[in-house]
Amino acid sequence: MNRKKTTSQKSFQFNFKKSLFFFLFSIGRPFFLILLTVFLIGNFVSQILKKAFALGQKQIVVYPVRKPRLPATLALFKKVPLPVYFTLALLFFLAGFSYWIIYDLPSPHQLTERKQILSTKIYDRNGQLLYKIYRQQNRTLVTLQEIPTTVIQATISIEDAEFYSHHGFSLKGISRAALANLKDGKTEGGSTITQQLVKNTLLSPEKTFRRKVKEIVLAVLVERLFTKDEILQMYFNEVPYGGTAYGIEEAAQKYFAKSVRDLNLAESALLAGLPASPTRFSPFGAHPELAAERQAVVLRRMYQEGFIGKSEEEAALKQELVFAPNKNIIKAPHFVLWVKELLVERFGQRMVEEGGLEVITSLDLTFQQEAQKLVKQEVDKIASLNVSNGSALITVPTTGEVLAMVGSKNYFDETIDGKVNITLRERQPGSTIKVINYAVALDNGFLPSTIISDSPITYQLPFSEPYSPKNYDNRFHGSIPLRIALASSYNVPAVKVLAAFGVERMVELGQKMGISNWDNPSRFGLSLTLGGGEVKMVDLATVYGTLAGNGLKTELDPLLLVKNTDNKILYDCRKTLALRQEQVLDEKIAFMLTDILKDNWARTPAFGTNSLLKIDGHPNVAVKTGTTQNLRDNWAIGYTTDFLVAAWVGNNDNQPMSQIASGVTGASPIWHNITKTVLNQIPDQAFSVPSGIKKVSICSQTGTLPATTNETGCQTREEWFFEDSTIPVYRQAQPNNNSQPAKKQAFGNWAL
Repeated sequence: MNRKKTTSQKSFQFNFKKSLFFFLFSIGRPFFLILLTVFLIGNFVSQILKKAFALGQKQIVVYPVRKPRLPATLALFKKVPLPVYFTLALLFFLAGFSYWIIYDLPSPHQLTERKQILSTKIYDRNGQLLYKIYRQQNRTLVTLQEIPTTVIQATISIEDAEFYSHHGFSLKGISRAALANLKDGKTEGGSTITQQLVKNTLLSPEKTFRRKVKEIVLAVLVERLFTKDEILQMYFNEVPYGGTAYGIEEAAQKYFAKSVRDLNLAESALLAGLPASPTRFSPFGAHPELAAERQAVVLRRMYQEGFIGKSEEEAALKQELVFAPNKNIIKAPHFVLWVKELLVERFGQRMVEEGGLEVITSLDLTFQQEAQKLVKQEVDKIASLNVSNGSALITVPTTGEVLAMVGSKNYFDETIDGKVNITLRERQPGSTIKVINYAVALDNGFLPSTIISDSPITYQLPFSEPYSPKNYDNRFHGSIPLRIALASSYNVPAVKVLAAFGVERMVELGQKMGISNWDNPSRFGLSLTLGGGEVKMVDLATVYGTLAGNGLKTELDPLLLVKNTDNKILYDCRKTLALRQEQVLDEKIAFMLTDILKDNWARTPAFGTNSLLKIDGHPNVAVKTGTTQNLRDNWAIGYTTDFLVAAWVGNNDNQPMSQIASGVTGASPIWHNITKTVLNQIPDQAFSVPSGIKKVSICSQTGTLPATTNETGCQTREEWFFEDSTIPVYRQAQPNNNSQPAKKQAFGNWAL
């Protein structure tokens, strides 16, 4: 399909043809002079030979012989002098040679128009670099103004001393390099900086005569199109310095862990010597002493070129260089790799690995490092209990920001499968999942004061063995209010509640609150409320974040801001917050569950008055523990109005732990210490009370209003009720278990 050429395209073609004509004219003048000289000499010799031949014919008698007549066309060619044939042949040869060189010559405009391969950088919320993502070339662009004079002078001295005087290639430089290589055995390139730029960006790495001629042709054209400073800036951003480090900025980071703008003379000289042979002269290579020798050569050349004095040269040689660790540093590796996965899903693999994105994440590196330390300390402390791994997560419930993600005790520990990110793996949640079950109950007529019987029961289920749930302490506790049943994490009441309202309702609400892998309710039974269905820690954090947000679910998002190389904003979390939020639970129910989980009195029967679930100075911290009955997973997860902390301990291979006490050892100490760190110097803040509920003084034992006369043994306490609730005044007969309670009607003394 024909397309009209734009003005810029026409301008590009005109400039390119003009520059190419200039080059051919520049290098063609000597050839035309040679051709003219050959033609004149040939013509002169031809005239002399003709005269000599004519004189010889006068002295020799020649008998006439009839010659065959040539066609008229061939006769014309016979009359053309021999020098003309020679000249035409040479012209055809030069034309063919020129076409062979330039027929697929790339345009020098590609230096500025092509898409450079740039590294994507991932930062924490405070601008601390976490990781660089790249495919083969790790590159960061800098301007010439950001590069110190010492780096520029060192590079020009060793690579191209005539840079500011030649027009693309230097015969003097090539000759000097050849002599130096023969004399001293030193590696000294003969290509100019412009030629090196062309070689690294526009041409293939093949070493052939044709590619070398192309290199010279393009170097001349580049010099015509760009200024010297523009060429030098492009060179510093393109040239390889060893490994995946491309460009001077990444070289400075790789070898000295600093920006190029902070390099001193000694460091500048070492880096300037690398492009000639990055592998051979690398301080991280097999012969690091060669790096020092090369640095000395660069400093000597700088002195010879007049850039530095003798004292500066000697001082730089004596300076001890401190190199960065020879490794690709990654901070918060589990978090970073999760972010990379999300970036690829959103922007594509090529953009992430070559597009030079700038990614500001929600991670707080200070929190991350403290959480990592606390996880390792606790896991090491309880290693004798057959605990090899731990994990933790810190989020902001109202925005979904992830402040810390500790995927394992040690990412680099192969013995525990440290690279596995537990926060993204499906594990059994134990009793932490009970909040969903009780949310269903509160949404269907139950109240925190509803009495539930913690007594033996056996369920005869079709196609299954009889199921008799047991409590963690192997005891039964009689009739207890829902508040204590949840806060003290008793199993039997939870199973009875699930049996009353059905697994399907719990699964449905779990999906709404953030559980992503509960796709088929038929997979689960009554043990679901005790942790029989696997969940991910990130999903569990979303569930509890929904409670912290008064029923408003907010999906987790570790990205704050993503920009491209043109500083254009590609993603802003503030603009997507509303899309990631959904009201999935009545705010009154969410508040009641939160009030139960922060009630130290209600959890005292199971955990005591001063357990690790209590944070001094912060009574408004809601928390829930969970331990699977096979002792493979141990959890603690809690939240305030502003922060959520989740912790887990166990083994990646699912080996059971031994003697893990929920709320005492394992996840609870990790949760407690991380929460203290997060809440340090932050005042306690109460959860806002939604409209539509009220607080009423009731009897603790019955969940009813005290009688007008004192009831025997009635201890009163305040409890939350819906405003439209009908609160019984005295003990009523126990209703039939099969009866369905009306929604939001008080059943203060109803026992399952």
